[in-house]
Amino acid sequence: MQYPPLNYIEPVYRPPSEARSLILQVTNGCSWNRCTFCEMYTDPQKKFRPKPEDELLEEIKNLSERASGIKRIFLADGDAMVLSARRLLTILQAIQQYFPEVSRVSAYCLPRNLNNKSDQELLSLKQAGLTLLYVGAESGDDNVLELVSKGETFDSTMTSLNRLKQAGIKRSVMILNGLGGQQYSRQHAINSARLANATQPEYLATLVVTFYKGQQRFQEGFAGEFKPLEQSDLFQEMEWLLEELDLEKTIFRSDHASNSLVLKGVLGRDKQQLLNQVRAAITDPQGAHLRPEWQRGF
Repeated sequence: MQYPPLNYIEPVYRPPSEARSLILQVTNGCSWNRCTFCEMYTDPQKKFRPKPEDELLEEIKNLSERASGIKRIFLADGDAMVLSARRLLTILQAIQQYFPEVSRVSAYCLPRNLNNKSDQELLSLKQAGLTLLYVGAESGDDNVLELVSKGETFDSTMTSLNRLKQAGIKRSVMILNGLGGQQYSRQHAINSARLANATQPEYLATLVVTFYKGQQRFQEGFAGEFKPLEQSDLFQEMEWLLEELDLEKTIFRSDHASNSLVLKGVLGRDKQQLLNQVRAAITDPQGAHLRPEWQRGF
């Protein structure tokens, strides 16, 4: 579906599963923007600010007059949930008014922004049409989270994910394969699995940490001692993660463009199958049908 031109401040990012969604840029950039592994919002024009409410509501109204049949809407940029519950409700109500056929509204989300909202506010957002949030947990290990300046802990992320579940909002949790480097690889994998087990998200995905602009910013947190994982190390970390996962019914994906080994399944139903794939890649990477290097990236 082709949408009318929108007033974006580029670049605009969205999850792979939102490829066919209408992207509404309700904020520019990320209010935290200190994570050393993230380069998405570091350009000067991406300095954080909410889009003025009147401008956004007018944009939604104008879009409704030029586009029809929209089923999904993604609220960009990286931090839409930093907005107050009142403003979010206003946006969601406008979507309901002008796009009554929309069945899913989603956004990226930082745990701290959920924990600043009451249970009733989260429930109200769900009732107004917010159905799915992408939570970049990145790791369940407190050491790794501190080293990369995530500004979260195992407990803060667990609390936010469980509060979303209580409100009936679906959760897609992201873990960064390789985030702890060689020194913290095993504990990063084990504690990330522990976080997933404690929250039982509807969706769990892994991406590989990638440094398109170099490692200098990231290395500062590790005092220059970060040693990135080789391909075989990434597979080993994935094996540790899968071994520790004890999920009941979570859709698992490791198919982002950053991943060389594509994994898809439902956990725990497909746990053994996924482990077999990873172990085969460890012992025989040439026969594992890995994604060619030139296809990896954003």
